[in-house]
Amino acid sequence: MPGIAPAADISLPHPETNWAMKHMPLTAQAVSELTPVLSGKRLAMCLHIEPKTAALVTLLARAGTQISLTGSPGTTHDDVADALRDIGVSVFSKRSDDEDDHARNIARVLECDPDITLDNGGDLTLSLVASGAPASYLGGTEETTTGGLRLRESPDQSGKPIVVINDSTLKLLVENEFGVGQTVVQGLMNATNLMIPGVRAAVFGYGPCGKGVADTLARLGAQVAVCEIDSMRALHAIMSGHRVGTPVEVVSDAQIVFMATGHPGVIGTAELAALPDGAVLAGVGHFPWELDIDALVAMSLRTIEYGDPSRRRGYMLHDGREIILLDNGRMLNLTAANGNPIQAMDLGLTLQARSLAAVCTERLAPAVQSVPARIEQRIASDLVDLLNRRDRSVQR
Repeated sequence: MPGIAPAADISLPHPETNWAMKHMPLTAQAVSELTPVLSGKRLAMCLHIEPKTAALVTLLARAGTQISLTGSPGTTHDDVADALRDIGVSVFSKRSDDEDDHARNIARVLECDPDITLDNGGDLTLSLVASGAPASYLGGTEETTTGGLRLRESPDQSGKPIVVINDSTLKLLVENEFGVGQTVVQGLMNATNLMIPGVRAAVFGYGPCGKGVADTLARLGAQVAVCEIDSMRALHAIMSGHRVGTPVEVVSDAQIVFMATGHPGVIGTAELAALPDGAVLAGVGHFPWELDIDALVAMSLRTIEYGDPSRRRGYMLHDGREIILLDNGRMLNLTAANGNPIQAMDLGLTLQARSLAAVCTERLAPAVQSVPARIEQRIASDLVDLLNRRDRSVQR
């Protein structure tokens, strides 16, 4: 395998992004190799704007890609967005943006008439299809499982290849299972200052992200119950040492509830009625729709803010119980922590860069699809080599 380029040699305008870049050699190598393909392409992006994603954007911009970028409501790091503007990236996003702002930002990003897209949740791609893609449009990527589901279920298709990064077995293992679990629990501790050992936690969904959260909690001494409708995943949860039950069963004594299914309306009136007084609700999925917020509001007399607005919002219910919702149910690893670990994001963003290049140069099927197997194998080989070289350097 060719040597991986030392990412730390690239000077960046933002200290946190520079720190991330020092630990993202796979992404730096990929963009360096793919510069002839990506240079001059107009790229419309919707991606959480934080230091690690800014590293990818900076590398692409310096490779000659023309980028228009927006983030997701509530997760943009404003200082990172400003730093990207300073190097000529068109950024339309602020941390305070609501859903209406987000829709306007999407429209402004698409004014670049993109050749390729990089999306996170499906909003950008669906808006492009609805408004009519330019003749030059080649296709794009979608970061999330939620976005992939939305695109596959949409009656309107782009007629171009859309590669779903979260379909990658490699990403599901490294980033979702190990990265998400670590950072969601970190976000919970940052947002609440509560102790994990001994806490009773419920996790809705035992896919890669939910599994990562549940297993991380258990390693730290929490008592974990899982709600999972897929029998194979439920069996995996039991054999990993977790209790498995129905939605009402797992929340009935839960002090903290994590929502990691990606589907809307998972926690509704029945589950809210079963929650004990003081229970804390935390979001893991891309959208905050797993909680039926209208049902929670209808059951409440008033709300109490414990600190910054929406960080810890107490809903005082008619029956005297209080339910705490963290950050409006948005993904806690980004709202209250620094996102997934740098090395895990290095892998995911490398998948993004190489998949975008494949969209530009290969005859991929004009449909929503998984990452090409050869790309996964290439990156897995690079990662094994990198980790082995690090191990050998420590042993010496």
